[in-house]
Amino acid sequence: MKILLVYPEYPDTFWSFKHALKFISRKASFPPLGLLTVASLLPKDWEKKLVDMSTKKLSDKDIAWADYVFISAMTIQRQSAEQVIERCYKLGVKVVAGGPLFTTDYEKFNLVDHFILNEAEITLPLFLKDLEKNQAKRLYTSTQLADITKTPIPQWSLIRPNKYASMSIQYSRGCPYNCEFCNVTSLFGRSIRTKTKEQVLTELEEIYKLGWRANVFMVDDNFIGNKLALKKEILPAMIDWMGKKKYPFSFNTQASINLADDEELMRLLIEAGFDSVFIGVETPDENSLAECNKLQNKNRDLIACIKKIQNFGLQVQAGFIVGFDSDQASIFERMICFIQTSGIVTAMVGLLNAPRGTRLYQRLINEHRLLKDMTGNNTDLSLNFIPKMDRESLLAGYKKILKTIYSPKEYYNRIIQLLKNYKARTKKNISQFHFYHLRAFIKSIFLLGIIHKGRSYYWKLFFWSLFRRPKLLPLAVTLAIYGFHFRKIFADY
Repeated sequence: MKILLVYPEYPDTFWSFKHALKFISRKASFPPLGLLTVASLLPKDWEKKLVDMSTKKLSDKDIAWADYVFISAMTIQRQSAEQVIERCYKLGVKVVAGGPLFTTDYEKFNLVDHFILNEAEITLPLFLKDLEKNQAKRLYTSTQLADITKTPIPQWSLIRPNKYASMSIQYSRGCPYNCEFCNVTSLFGRSIRTKTKEQVLTELEEIYKLGWRANVFMVDDNFIGNKLALKKEILPAMIDWMGKKKYPFSFNTQASINLADDEELMRLLIEAGFDSVFIGVETPDENSLAECNKLQNKNRDLIACIKKIQNFGLQVQAGFIVGFDSDQASIFERMICFIQTSGIVTAMVGLLNAPRGTRLYQRLINEHRLLKDMTGNNTDLSLNFIPKMDRESLLAGYKKILKTIYSPKEYYNRIIQLLKNYKARTKKNISQFHFYHLRAFIKSIFLLGIIHKGRSYYWKLFFWSLFRRPKLLPLAVTLAIYGFHFRKIFADY
């Protein structure tokens, strides 16, 4: 068999970092880890090629070469996925589809020949067995959750690492919490399933063999879902491996706010090479936290927790949401104040939307308030339900948040706020410095320090960092470049 694995184009959004990636001559933030893992689940003697459309154009010749096109996508990639499927149909090549988009909404893709839904470790072997007998069905689905200790190493040979800003590893699946708006538990369950330390070290070794010496993203939805396993096995093993390899990587991941409660865990993360973490803060409003069942965030001083994590040596990126039923007109000013005070530079503020499979989605159906499916981009001013707050007031307040926190003055002030509180503690290998870092720095001087408005704030940050926190100057410049991307994304708001 000849198999073409296709990852549809990721549109220009907050998390695409498209405008920031140009500074370091990279095409995408992360490789398509799911498809690379699927490739390893396919028979070894099958011929495989991969096209990540964010790094390479998909040609008709690529499609025509294949016996089957395997496609995986998230909701935000829907438009590109539909175009790929239509092209395959016109060229007479069969399509096999899986991943979050198709698992939650497969009924709307009439041109797909076979659906491999839920977790591929369970459903893909069933398809392959039937295919061998020439009896392949259209739909393969299962409520069973995979034993990920048997998940193979991704087939890294299918990509060109120098197209990406980061490599990726998955350690666990599932989340112990059950936030109303989140579809993680409907996709992966609440029971935390983890890989073994041997698997993690083997995957690190494979990325090391690629010649990679930069950031690695642990893609888990909640990396600290099983704290005991992390503290007793995984992080000590990673610390030992990193020391032997002279610290070739830095890591970032996603976690819940209760990370701040565990100083031992934070210390181990730092020793293992983690330097940043994404946390779902969502809102400073206690009523809205209760409404969406974000109980792990309730009854705590969120800003104190964030500053503690920063002080331990982890930058905090965070997600925020407006549009809860409990939100009052004051939420917009409260959100701005919270973000500025916390020093969370990368603050993704989105409008509440209801993904399929969530309790929020079902509640809105029951209340006759659901309007349509969500786009997957919760910064595009779309709402897929009727909010309790006046819609125009909600959108106006939301735009005010974005215009304020990503204006040069407020954004650069927030970087300085972070640098005052952040204690960088991770060990760095000189091999993590690349020539493109110097090129990015020069570009930042030209674009941010000379051409674009807000240049005075760039130089204020530059000299403040140079004289007050010189070791953090590279971080300050990096965050300034992120701000360039964010302002491009929100330019028309």
